[in-house]
Amino acid sequence: MNEKAETIDIIRIMEMIPHRYPFLLVDRILETRGDEYAVGLKNVTMNEPFFQGHFPSKPVMPGVLIIEAMAQVSGLTVINALGKEAEGKLVYFLSIDDAKFRKPVGPGDTLHIHVTKMQNRRNVWKFKCQAKVGDVVCAEAVVAAMLADE
Repeated sequence: MNEKAETIDIIRIMEMIPHRYPFLLVDRILETRGDEYAVGLKNVTMNEPFFQGHFPSKPVMPGVLIIEAMAQVSGLTVINALGKEAEGKLVYFLSIDDAKFRKPVGPGDTLHIHVTKMQNRRNVWKFKCQAKVGDVVCAEAVVAAMLADE
């Protein structure tokens, strides 16, 4: 397990998980330490395809996509901690608990996704997640996911 804090750029992210535009919702991992925690970054721009319909007069990032960004940061945390042998494996949602949406996220916002491991049993991880713009919590949830061979 990698214990030092590190960053992960978008090229490396795309080597680690299969998600691609328009569903890749993490631009960078700003900091990660083993499978214990990570902070991911999503630059929210007006070019996002979901803003065409959600909502044209008041663009808001859909809450389910904020949750998906949390799941992607959580999955990247696990894959990074496990190393090369985990790359290319899929990370499946098992549950989303205690989801709360506190403030809309829109074009021009920089979303910081904080994930902290709550537990790990075999190939299942549970993370406490928060999505923030600046110091303001916009959304939070507890996500559980399973690493699968396919």
